Amino acid sequence: MSTITLVRHGQANTAAQDEDSYDNLSDLGRQQAAWLGDHLDDTHEHFERVYCGTLRRHRQTATQMRAQARADIQQDARLNEMEFFTLANLLRDQQGIAMPQSREQFVTYMPMLLSKWQAGEIETPPETFQQFETRVNEALIDIAAGRGPALVVTSGGLIGMAFRQAMGLDITAFSRTCIAIMNTSVHRLHPIGDRLSMTQFNATPHLDRPDRQFAQTHL
Repeated sequence: MSTITLVRHGQANTAAQDEDSYDNLSDLGRQQAAWLGDHLDDTHEHFERVYCGTLRRHRQTATQMRAQARADIQQDARLNEMEFFTLANLLRDQQGIAMPQSREQFVTYMPMLLSKWQAGEIETPPETFQQFETRVNEALIDIAAGRGPALVVTSGGLIGMAFRQAMGLDITAFSRTCIAIMNTSVHRLHPIGDRLSMTQFNATPHLDRPDRQFAQTHL
């Protein structure tokens, strides 16, 4: 079983209200990813395998990080984000619950949305909560079974689900974990016994300099 390093994509389109509009890095998002690539070069981080989802922002982040210089980038749709905007728009249309407009509003909105999704109270979702949970678990099991440390560029919801599975988080803790995850933050799952355990969460060493703290973004 191999160590997996998870990276959230760079800042995307913060004004988006749907999946397609969101799926493109901002100029800051591209810079965040480039700085992370510089940091990995400077610290001589070794990865034998590189993966990302098939979303545009995943591929852009991996490229801006120069991840392709470490290994061929393997795209896997199982590493794609849950469709938050689709779920939020369905919730609005079906139950009249508006999408939050600020990060503070997400604190109560996210556990409510995820609870309704898990309970099957959102009609015609793009996938069920259980399907999302299963595909994340299967993807990480397959990656962990490979040889050598792996770098995975993905999204905050998937990283949150990985930690839900590793730590047995309930819906509230899972949602708060997702909200906390910063753009281009680095997370690590390490095999301990026969399970993957969290050994690093939400690290942004490439953004810790005083002149880059403005780039420590969540949205």
